[in-house]
Amino acid sequence: MSGNPTQTEAWKALQAHQTQTRGQKLADLFAADPQRAERFTRTLDGLTVDFSKNHITEETVRLLLDLAVAQGGEDWRERMFRGDKINATEDRAVLHTALRAPTDAPITVDGHDIIPDIRAVEARLAAFVEDVREGRWRGATGQPILHIVNIGIGGSDLGPRLVMGALRAYASGPQVHFVANVDPADILGVLAGLDPATTLFVVASKTFSTQETLLNARTARQWLVAALGEDAVARHFVAVSVNREAVEKFGIAAASMFPLWDWVGGRYSLWSSVGLSCALALGWNHFKALLAGAAVMDEHFRTAPMAQNIPVLMALVGVWYRNFRGAASLAILPYSEGLRELPRFLQQLDMESNGKSVDRDGLALDYATAPVIFGECGTVGQHSFHQWLHQGTDAIPADFIGVRQDDWGQPEHHRVLLANLTAQTEALMNGRQESDLCRTNPGNKPSTTLWLDRLDPHRLGMLLALYEHKVAVQGFVWNINSFDQWGVQLGKKLAEEALAAKG
Repeated sequence: MSGNPTQTEAWKALQAHQTQTRGQKLADLFAADPQRAERFTRTLDGLTVDFSKNHITEETVRLLLDLAVAQGGEDWRERMFRGDKINATEDRAVLHTALRAPTDAPITVDGHDIIPDIRAVEARLAAFVEDVREGRWRGATGQPILHIVNIGIGGSDLGPRLVMGALRAYASGPQVHFVANVDPADILGVLAGLDPATTLFVVASKTFSTQETLLNARTARQWLVAALGEDAVARHFVAVSVNREAVEKFGIAAASMFPLWDWVGGRYSLWSSVGLSCALALGWNHFKALLAGAAVMDEHFRTAPMAQNIPVLMALVGVWYRNFRGAASLAILPYSEGLRELPRFLQQLDMESNGKSVDRDGLALDYATAPVIFGECGTVGQHSFHQWLHQGTDAIPADFIGVRQDDWGQPEHHRVLLANLTAQTEALMNGRQESDLCRTNPGNKPSTTLWLDRLDPHRLGMLLALYEHKVAVQGFVWNINSFDQWGVQLGKKLAEEALAAKG
């Protein structure tokens, strides 16, 4: 299937190519090819990705595609969509894509078609969302639900938090608040501004045993019971979990428990019942539009030729910088306040998925895997770490994400925002020579620019699925399991042991 990529002829050819092109200047590549921007830009349904400001040529892309083929990238991709158990260490399929499948074509796991199960849960979620939003589900005192508190951590927090920040212009239901940190300042700060009678808690924990989530949930429960009594719990708490016994013991009715499946990893769980808080605020139709956008990217990823395949190209450009040009970091720079949480979301997606030092066979790696992901909104980041990007000794690849549509009716703000995005990519590429070396910007720093026609549920779904598939392809190339997270589990275990030792 695949093995150590460094042993392939494609890897060796890329090493030789890097030696030959080491002194390559981006400005010279543009000067030599007036059509370069067009040649290295790909578009799909309101999403445009411009790779032209990267240290790549058509030969670079050809060699990278050879590497992806040599590592069985196309086969791994098909196995993932088909439902094979490519998460071998946990003996699980990887089928978050099934949650947004646009048709009812069968997808089987262990001989069982999972699509009817998905549709049944969707129907329950949609009905509950409408009941809350239309005032049919009310709190214990008969008042409507005005506030949702999402209690979760990791994928049960980062995905929904990102979506609500990005799509706040589409929110028309209860206001959503998020609690993740076990530090009491988090939960108490949220509760301080709420009325128990109009608050609904969504507790998201697959096993209903996640230490931080359950402690925060118990604190919320105590706050509610102190105000409304024990019987109120059933009207103010719902669960996203599979542990019916633990959920009912907490006081949540089984009918208020929404399941998810082993073949959905935490960092991919936004598309499942974990998205309930978002659906409550946005409405079911907008939540389904988010899934539909992701499904468009799924179809493109699965069917587009590799040379035109946006997730594949993004992944391979990342491999080029990480393994052949020595870049240890990737900057995520959204020029949209709505996407402020995107760097944090991608930290988990990328670093938890590909932060591995052994391959699928348990052999130690002698090559680099996931880069450090960091970032901040433009223009805020320009007044902090962008100095390092421009004049530091490292050449850090950067993803700039812009939104063409002004959704806030403030054309001057929007014009200045996008002018800054364009200026930053130009300054990184071209730099500027000054007689005073302290003022000189060397340039020749790489970047990729992603444009969304607008920040709506559909395009957001596309963007998130794009990054999901990019990370998966890099795992395929590196011959690692991108879908387990045993390093996370060790920390949990040691914390439990420390607590037990202290009694």
